[in-house]
Amino acid sequence: MKSTSPAPKTRRAVVYLRVSTDEQAESGLGLEAQEAAARKFCAAHGLTVVGVHRDEGVSGTVPADKRPGLTDALASLSRGGVLVAARRDRIARSVGIAAVVEETARRAGASVATPDAPESDDPFAGAMRSMMDVFAQLERALIASRTRGALAAKRARGEKTGGDAPIGFDVGADGRKLVANESEARALALVKSLRDEGLSIRAIAERLNAESVPARGGRWHATTVARLLGRSA
Repeated sequence: MKSTSPAPKTRRAVVYLRVSTDEQAESGLGLEAQEAAARKFCAAHGLTVVGVHRDEGVSGTVPADKRPGLTDALASLSRGGVLVAARRDRIARSVGIAAVVEETARRAGASVATPDAPESDDPFAGAMRSMMDVFAQLERALIASRTRGALAAKRARGEKTGGDAPIGFDVGADGRKLVANESEARALALVKSLRDEGLSIRAIAERLNAESVPARGGRWHATTVARLLGRSA
């Protein structure tokens, strides 16, 4: 009588998608491309996709437990399962966070796989994944550094850098240049003067409100005063 071997158990995959900007999240293009790449990888490796989880408009430097999509993806992993992302840097742009994700998957008896990184358990493959995490973190730091430099240059030219104009200024008619707001400039000078007199930040806010000094939002708060003093330092 001919014996038959049991069919190999299908490996279950959980797909994780992440985009870091609201614009990418709204367009859906980044998410769609990632999902297509992840599904193609799963098909090529005999993985059955059992769930897709996403974090939209979330930085790769946000801890795993602060990302609802990643938290759900990790929680849904079963023994022998695989967490799949389109690229290693979609999981994290932080060495520490990537290590947490790897360890969480390992404790569940699962693994992490991406098309751009070796999945093997041998030491060389592990080192390669760690190096990819290092460079993903470095790239994020370089982007942040360039952004800070660009914003500093705009501020030096007296241009608006996003959000509301800082207290003491209004946005000019061209929508870019900042022009002095005399009323708020006087309030800022008063804040500095009261601080020089030794008043606490909370006391300064109370004094401004007691003297009905105009404030954005109607009232002065200790946090507003602290930001003003920090900016003028």
